[in-house]
Amino acid sequence: MGAAGGHGVLRPHAEQAFADELAALAAADDRPRPARWRLSPWAVATYLLGGTLRDGTVITPKYVGPRRIVEVAVSTLATDRALLLLGVPGTAKTWVSEHLAAAVSGDSTLLVQGTAGTPEEAVRYGWNYAQLLARGPGQEALVPSPVMRAMAGGTTVRIEELTRIPADVQDALITILSEKTLPVPELGQEVQAVPGFNLIATANDRDRGVNELSSALRRRFNTVVLPLPATAEAEVDIVSRRVEQIGRSLDLPPAPDGAAEIRRVVTVFRELRDGVTTDGRTRLKSPTGALSTAEAISVVTGGLALAAHFGDGVLRPGDVAAGIHGAVVRDPAADRLVWQEYLETVVRERDGWKDFYRACREIPA
Repeated sequence: MGAAGGHGVLRPHAEQAFADELAALAAADDRPRPARWRLSPWAVATYLLGGTLRDGTVITPKYVGPRRIVEVAVSTLATDRALLLLGVPGTAKTWVSEHLAAAVSGDSTLLVQGTAGTPEEAVRYGWNYAQLLARGPGQEALVPSPVMRAMAGGTTVRIEELTRIPADVQDALITILSEKTLPVPELGQEVQAVPGFNLIATANDRDRGVNELSSALRRRFNTVVLPLPATAEAEVDIVSRRVEQIGRSLDLPPAPDGAAEIRRVVTVFRELRDGVTTDGRTRLKSPTGALSTAEAISVVTGGLALAAHFGDGVLRPGDVAAGIHGAVVRDPAADRLVWQEYLETVVRERDGWKDFYRACREIPA
């Protein structure tokens, strides 16, 4: 199947959405593959970064950024070190982890979502209490976690927002990552990881101080920092690609001449995020929100929906203005002043931005 639609679900998993590309890579891949890997490390990197195969098949980029970052991440998974993807919100950590798991193991669904309430059972194992009461501790009553299933099957497991998980639950990973063993003392047995097993975790570096990783656990990871897009052109490319994919999955008609508004959204986000205008002449106050690439994608997608359902199908300033306002003004007290100052000192004076200025001024306070 293609990159969107055709699966009967709103959001297919990466291995479903890009099944054709993964199959083409597997067929063309003649390089050595680590145990139980679906593709060689070279093919996994090609899947993420994009390229053209010898038979002419075009592999679309899933990640737009430094090639070396992807190469280090992929090579880490081929060792006995786990991978930690670290970055500010919206740097595609979850997106990259999903596609890495899909390319390496053909399955991105073994997932632990980290929250303050994530129990130890989510990392180790739990019990079916009906079976436990009826028959006592036994294999049939054991409920394996995604981590246990990945260990037994030699596949990749993902843990999202690792630093949001309580410290005592995090520590359950130390034995798993160091000894590659998960003891089950109630049954007098253990699960030993088979070749192919590895773990990808993500963490938001704005969560520092929430549940810091212990030095013992951090040593088990190779940390790869995912940066924000280095240039406006790279960010516009990322937003355009993702909006097109999401729009197809939602059956939104493609918006003609939408590139201008995408560039405008990216420009606003980058200037407020960096605290300076593109030309470097005007210093700006930054709002409390992250203004990430992911939020820019959301703003443009929302604008496309407005244009399609309540406009003439053309993406215009009024379609993105409300979304930008909502992304910038997270704290009504502090961010509203930042936004108003930006409107009056930058947007109002910028050539070709009069329609956008008026659209923003019309949004109720």
